[in-house]
Amino acid sequence: MGFNREDNAFIEWYPRGYGVGFKVKERLLETQTKYQRLELYETEGFGKLLVLDGTVQLLEVGEESYHEVLVHPVMLAHPRPRKVLIIGGGDGGALREVLKHEDVERVVMVEIDETVIEVSKLYMDVAKGVFDDPRAEVIVGDGVEYLRNTGERFDVIIVDSTDPVGPAKLLFSEGFFESAYTRLNDNGLYITQAGSVYLFTNELLDAYMAMKKVFDHVHYFSFPVIGYASPWGFLVGIRGYLDFNKVDLGRAGKLDLYYYDPERHGTLFQMPRYVRRLLENERT
Repeated sequence: MGFNREDNAFIEWYPRGYGVGFKVKERLLETQTKYQRLELYETEGFGKLLVLDGTVQLLEVGEESYHEVLVHPVMLAHPRPRKVLIIGGGDGGALREVLKHEDVERVVMVEIDETVIEVSKLYMDVAKGVFDDPRAEVIVGDGVEYLRNTGERFDVIIVDSTDPVGPAKLLFSEGFFESAYTRLNDNGLYITQAGSVYLFTNELLDAYMAMKKVFDHVHYFSFPVIGYASPWGFLVGIRGYLDFNKVDLGRAGKLDLYYYDPERHGTLFQMPRYVRRLLENERT
């Protein structure tokens, strides 16, 4: 896994020998932060590539295929999302997409690794200046602890974390989901990325079942994300009731979107048949 100097390529290896690779022009940065190993590359065709502990986090060209789908389905399903919490998201992409919504009055972003924020500001054109937006409060800290200790409640909670394996596994636990549920307003929505549908199927199922124990309604969907082992899974939890099958097309028309198509929102729910059967049977 990682950078191959002979081939000028970066390859991320998934389970069972499946790899996603990129031709690299040069390695721009490699550093050990307080929490993880951070690498930054200039690729041949996709701009800069951000890597954390050997796993691809973001490609400048095509990153919207992840951030738009993580943010807008839940934002447009909520009738008026005024207060939003983002856990993770140090590159600023999720924050940028949230702040496209006119109803948003306050966004709190809690990122544990300050170096990710600094590198994103210095080297990448992702955040588009949103860190300076007066509606945004950026906190460097542990999102798990923040949820446990904050007294604020939110209309939407977005978890933009690393894959549901290793250190990030806590963010996919029943205890974490319970903390998030208590911090949602009535008819609030929670969304998390949930890894590769094909290659992290068990992790997707585990997270889905844990969410079913906590949230009043849980939905799953997938989308092809550039740079990831697609299709990529997402899970949505609801406190109370909202019809997640419908989104506000009037508000959607004011957004400048490239990948997520609100008029075809229903296509998100296409899941491989064997995965859908596993999810619906919940392994029983």
